[in-house]
Amino acid sequence: MSAVTPSPSALRTVEEQLGDVLAAVRPLASVTLALEDAVGRTLRAPLRAALDIPVFDNSAMDGFAVRFADVAAATGDAPAVLRVVADLPAGTSDDPRLGAGETARIMTGSPVPADADAIVPFEDTAGGLADSLHTARVLRAPAGPGVFVRRAGDDVHAGDVLLEEGIALGPLQIAAAAAAGVAAATVSARPRVAIVSTGSELAPVGAPLRRGQIPESNGVLLAGLAAAAGAEVVARLSVDDEGAALRDAVAALLAASVDAVVFSGGVSAGAFEVVRTELSGAMTFSRVAMQPGKPQGFGMLPTPSGAALLFGLPGNPVSAAVSFEVFVRPALRAMQGSRTLHRPLLLLPAGAPWRTPEGRRQYLPAVVDTGADGTWTVRPATAGGSGSHLAGGLGRARALAVVPAEVVEVRAGDPVAVMLLEGWDA
Repeated sequence: MSAVTPSPSALRTVEEQLGDVLAAVRPLASVTLALEDAVGRTLRAPLRAALDIPVFDNSAMDGFAVRFADVAAATGDAPAVLRVVADLPAGTSDDPRLGAGETARIMTGSPVPADADAIVPFEDTAGGLADSLHTARVLRAPAGPGVFVRRAGDDVHAGDVLLEEGIALGPLQIAAAAAAGVAAATVSARPRVAIVSTGSELAPVGAPLRRGQIPESNGVLLAGLAAAAGAEVVARLSVDDEGAALRDAVAALLAASVDAVVFSGGVSAGAFEVVRTELSGAMTFSRVAMQPGKPQGFGMLPTPSGAALLFGLPGNPVSAAVSFEVFVRPALRAMQGSRTLHRPLLLLPAGAPWRTPEGRRQYLPAVVDTGADGTWTVRPATAGGSGSHLAGGLGRARALAVVPAEVVEVRAGDPVAVMLLEGWDA
């Protein structure tokens, strides 16, 4: 990478802006929900196992439950011949006694008899499943006692912390909790978020456009990002640049005790910046050393139940998406008590060269390519570079390439920090 020495600037750093945001966050209340209703929520208390996993000693194979001493010397030339005294399907509660020379036919997952200490798979017997109801002829001895026996509590013991506070309950976590007999979880309430798109040029998607109008796409973009971050989107509005509609919308949203309002547009230095004009007393408007997303607004206003965070994002779609990722998503996760506020970064080689803005950290919508040898490389999602208006490139982006402010050029092969986004492998 080519680098330059940063020059003094009035721009705030990303860390300074994010620090102000996170300092204003207050955790939401916690609620206890049935496990199936807690999918997507963040744990606010450790989740402890109610049962052992496995719950009881059970068979890892279809075969025969045996006393190891009875089969230890078994070979193909000298099989151990055992009398089958019981049949144990999955779900049985039977615990048959096994004397010398006796065995029980057993299916995978069935409880192992108390007298047995090993399992012989059907494949290691002469007759297999087809000839196993009366006599078993064992041709190969297990390696030792305990073979193919899944012991109770091998994975988890009742009372163990199964999942730590701050973990999001996805499908895998829900399955683990269910397997441990957990029926309910203490989780965070969802942040109640409103999305307000501003601009007299905005028209509903699909409506005929007059000269100067564009489809309003930021609303669905930001609502989707908020929902993916665990929020409940309670309103999605579009207002013009005149001011009255914005004032009315904000008053109604505050009265409804939303936790955050995310505005797009109206925060820069133009003549018709409605968010900046109407909310300058409640929000601070800054220029941040990032590209895209330099103009940012942030503040708070009281609600009947506390306070709402106000985020002012630029109106260009790429800027709005990047700004949400950098500032809004960490705040929503902090509200929910998440252990991880930020996405992890991977270091991948650049698959193509590109220019970066001097003195500003770049968040470039990017594509991650997989080579024939399985290696990954990263490249811009659009040939147009990192223009904040290039909304079409968002559809191809699966990641953000994060390039430091002091770098002015990325060369092919240079290591680049890459933030994978939802749907990155689609």
